[in-house]
Amino acid sequence: MKIITWNCNGALRKKLPEVDALNADVLVIQECEDPQFFGEQYLDWAGEYLWLGSNKNRGIGIFPKNGNRVAQLNWLGTYTLKGLSSSHASTTWSTSDLRMFLPFTVNDHLTVLAVWTKGSDNEVFGYVGQLWKYLQIHREELSRPSTMILGDLNSNAIWDKADRWWSHSGVVAELAEIGLQSLYHRVTNETQGSESIPTFYLQRNLSKPYHIDYAFLSADLMEGSNIEVGRSSDWLSVSDHMPLILDISQ
Repeated sequence: MKIITWNCNGALRKKLPEVDALNADVLVIQECEDPQFFGEQYLDWAGEYLWLGSNKNRGIGIFPKNGNRVAQLNWLGTYTLKGLSSSHASTTWSTSDLRMFLPFTVNDHLTVLAVWTKGSDNEVFGYVGQLWKYLQIHREELSRPSTMILGDLNSNAIWDKADRWWSHSGVVAELAEIGLQSLYHRVTNETQGSESIPTFYLQRNLSKPYHIDYAFLSADLMEGSNIEVGRSSDWLSVSDHMPLILDISQ
């Protein structure tokens, strides 16, 4: 099964030929608009899609192709930090507080968590901190076989901060504890923070490359699966992110 995760940098409806050329079975697209508000052609293309966003212009879209089916999962819960004397509201959080996560199934078999982490450096739990919080709530669901986390984490080990246990490396370690590992790092044998292939070019500038998009797979999916990162020469004209092209063994 071919699954693509890609931050399209907006206006997906204008980039459909490029996406269709990938011949994906399932598309996980960050920063795309909700098809129901943008014309019949885009809506017809989207099919039986899923979408989540804070406004109609920017969200996560899940688009099944080639006869595949997707269904949204209703993952809701809360988590409270234990062992603290403080009872401040910030020590408890809910799934609905976090941005931006869309869990779903593919053909009633694969469980996928689509991710586009939001926030900023000014937020204590911005970007990968959002994923850390989500993981505390949904560790059990994400620990099951045939599970993947895909998307734009806006994060890399090069930005770790020593006084934050929810740093990128900390989250990667927690994912490993429940059996999820990065397919890119497994295939290339590269270490976190030392990636040779960028997935993002800041301001579409080739001199500002970063690796911030990921695919974490459970052990039963890892064997026989492969990953390819789209080339800048093919994709930089349409987005600042390169697609991750996953060939999933199942």
